[in-house]
Amino acid sequence: MSSRNPNTIVFLSVPESLRGPIETPDGAEAFSIDPAIPIPVELAPGTRVLNLEELSWEMILAGMIRVVANAPEGTDAPYYRRFVLALKPDILTEWTAAGILKAKNGDYAMALEILALLEGLFPRLPALLLYRALILEEQADARLTDASAQDAAAQAYQRILDLHPPAPDGMFNAGCFFMKRREFEQARDCFQAYLRLGEDSEKQQQAATLLEEIQKQSLDDAVFREAYHRIQDGDLSQGLFQIENFLERHPEVWNGWFLLGWGLRKQGRWHEGIEALRKAIALGGNQSDTLNELALCLMESGDCLGARKELETALREAPENIKIISNLGIVALKTGNDQEAAGFFRTVLELDPEDPVARAYFKN
Repeated sequence: MSSRNPNTIVFLSVPESLRGPIETPDGAEAFSIDPAIPIPVELAPGTRVLNLEELSWEMILAGMIRVVANAPEGTDAPYYRRFVLALKPDILTEWTAAGILKAKNGDYAMALEILALLEGLFPRLPALLLYRALILEEQADARLTDASAQDAAAQAYQRILDLHPPAPDGMFNAGCFFMKRREFEQARDCFQAYLRLGEDSEKQQQAATLLEEIQKQSLDDAVFREAYHRIQDGDLSQGLFQIENFLERHPEVWNGWFLLGWGLRKQGRWHEGIEALRKAIALGGNQSDTLNELALCLMESGDCLGARKELETALREAPENIKIISNLGIVALKTGNDQEAAGFFRTVLELDPEDPVARAYFKN
């Protein structure tokens, strides 16, 4: 499972010592090695020549896994898969657990590498596709300003939605992901599909509740959707015009006021943004992202004490939200508390070692 470059793979003719059936760990029928198919071997880092005396099953299995991951439709891929699964029947469980641990520790690159190797062994397995989407979503949540991370997560969920037969659990998680991104039309379609196909009663109830929220607040309205994308893409004047149009028809929808406050904040209209975001909170939108947006407006308007209060409230709801912790660090900097700021940014780096704001602080 170590991270190595694929160019360290060499192919060997099957040695006489390995020909014939081999015993499997689970005591099942012995696996028979085909002498006509070469054996891929992964060399140790920095090694270019294989010493046959050092040849091990670990090196052979690692080579096969790499080859299958890089060419899942290759001619010998089915044979290599059977070979690996014969010798490591528990690899899916073991490596999935290892990948989850890596992701929890913020090592998303290694978690995704482990996943890519498993996907080579188990092509288009819905559980692995969902696992990839969840890791990418977690990474996107940690790096909200990184558009590529957001897009990667969206693409991973789209792969799940394209599965035939469909994967209901993947549809449910996709709906939650699109809901969070305010892609309400896509979230609606996912939840409707889950209500038709899903079997988990708790998820059925959650899907029905979220679907009712979308429909009750007209969040799948075309004007709302267009306003969101305009603001997201930086076309602030047109986006604000459209969200104001939406609010004229739906003045009690907190998401509309949030979107207005977000756009006003991006346009530098801090005080108007504060008013819109407080309206969103009054209507029930007191989630961490609304409080964070309000804190940004307060901070830019000079009210750092008020900004800190809102961020601390948001952090109680989302204690590992890197965006909120990082903004607390910025507030500490603005109020001259460098030591406290360092503590916040250190926490950010523990959760995401690649966070650009925290890394820039420690460089300076």
